[in-house]
Amino acid sequence: MRILRRKEVEAWTGLSRSTLYQMMSEGLFPRQVKIGKRAVGWPESKIAEWLASRDAT
Repeated sequence: MRILRRKEVEAWTGLSRSTLYQMMSEGLFPRQVKIGKRAVGWPESKIAEWLASRDAT
């Protein structure tokens, strides 16, 4: 499982940092996972699923 950091997620989705966190708080975007003491990321598969669901609508 590959973990994407925030900059990669922003590049993949075209969303800004503030939009990502706003959408997560509204339950509209996958939550990040803790990958270290002070580091988080998103599973690549979750981001790919989210992007695919956006294409389907």
